[in-house]
Amino acid sequence: MSAESQVSPANRVHIFDTTLRDGEQSPGISLNTQEKVEIAQQLARLGVDVIEAGFPITSPGDFEAVEAISRTVEGPVICGLARTHKADIDAAWNAIKDAERQRIHTFISTSDIHIEHQLQTTRDDVKGQARAAVTLAKSYCDDVEFSPMDASRADVEFTAEVCAIAVEEGATVVNIPDTVGYTTPEEYVECFGRLYELVPALRDVRMSVHCHDDLGLAVANSYAGVLAGARQVECAVNGIGERAGNCPLEEIVMLLRTRSDVHGFDTAVNSRELARTSRMVSRFTGYAVQPNKAVVGRNAFAHESGIHQDGVLKERTTYEIMDATEVGLESNSIVLGKHSGRHALRDALEQLGFKVEGNALNQAFAAFKEIADRKKQVTALDLEAIVSDQVREGTQRYELAWFEVEAGSRRPPNARVAITTPAGEEVVGEASGDGPVDAIFVAIQNATEVESELRQYTVSAVTEGEDALGEATVMLRAAGRLASGMGVATDILEASARAYVRALSNAIEGAAVREAEQVVADAAAETATPGP
Repeated sequence: MSAESQVSPANRVHIFDTTLRDGEQSPGISLNTQEKVEIAQQLARLGVDVIEAGFPITSPGDFEAVEAISRTVEGPVICGLARTHKADIDAAWNAIKDAERQRIHTFISTSDIHIEHQLQTTRDDVKGQARAAVTLAKSYCDDVEFSPMDASRADVEFTAEVCAIAVEEGATVVNIPDTVGYTTPEEYVECFGRLYELVPALRDVRMSVHCHDDLGLAVANSYAGVLAGARQVECAVNGIGERAGNCPLEEIVMLLRTRSDVHGFDTAVNSRELARTSRMVSRFTGYAVQPNKAVVGRNAFAHESGIHQDGVLKERTTYEIMDATEVGLESNSIVLGKHSGRHALRDALEQLGFKVEGNALNQAFAAFKEIADRKKQVTALDLEAIVSDQVREGTQRYELAWFEVEAGSRRPPNARVAITTPAGEEVVGEASGDGPVDAIFVAIQNATEVESELRQYTVSAVTEGEDALGEATVMLRAAGRLASGMGVATDILEASARAYVRALSNAIEGAAVREAEQVVADAAAETATPGP
């Protein structure tokens, strides 16, 4: 069934993407506003129904990003998350109010373990907070979502009471989250059945599921929720999110589409944009996609076994239940060379969904020419990597100016690097290491005089062939913060150096933002009056 296929409203499953909210809470991910806007625009091209753009109260940066997405991204509903606190709901509304379509998503726990140990309050207080929050959110916009957090471990009768209050006060969507990935499909179906029994009014609103993958059941539980009556699935690209992550968007979408013969459900997602969306999120977050990842992993449509190869060559469906082209895994036919001009580059980028003008186009063109001088042909995947690289380039506190490496099998490797500081000064560092990459990393530390601990380092090829672009990912801890960075170049040493500098920059920038926010929070706490 294609994305354009007709599906009845009763069998239409809405896709609620939380990549930019829950997904960004993954350790080491620190997206800036421009990156978040780029991802949101791609999610709109993908055709998701709702983008949960962030948690505006948490920081000025998060508020700014949600506001920017609300003002620039058209199509999907733009949603802001808020606790049941008035300040949270006010912040969420102020961040999303300029959106074409707005939603406030408010939540409070209904499990006793959360009420007692985290909220340190009572069930009656939870009911009162839920009522006040939905009422306030409803005064701002018509579309209000309510979530009883940790519902899968909560007393179902009490959760039903709270959900009934939310519906009574005007909630249009009620989400039943498996916050800690604890439930099983059978338990989830039973929970939904009991909730419908206790609160018949739930059939008049859109029910939603939000499942985490701690036991590897996020997709199975989300699917079970749909079978039980939910018509919205909350998910994230590549399954990123807290702890083991969320239900992967690409997996639940293709499960619904591929097996619609069994259940009859489908979404409005343009599945041909899945692979591109996956690559963009991977590049911006620094979270690599595992090769055997379902739907979008590079091995998802690869066949090593001779028997499988023979079968696929004779008839694709012998060993493939999905067509690679349906998820966008086939390389785009766009090919440019070193003689291609700025206009050709702009047209090629527009075909890929990137609208690049002015100085941004000049920067992308300069990067393209540099790559084209080293490669015979620049493909669509190369262009994606170049543009992604340029988005990150404009936000660096430190930048790689140049580097030199001397290495061989008979002498220890030695590296010299020059780093441009935020003040525009060029500082040089030199070091030896266990290998050329290690020497570069230590030299960067020496140049910047910033201590850091490498946590993860990976290298992969963007495309196939001897002249493929190399893509390096670094995750490190510096300034008390875990951060990741990615670099792209035809030389993997250069890509590695760029990735390290960017991870270091993200860590320092994140630490500075956190320190500034703490000062503001401390000042607010000193002037705040006690609550009732």
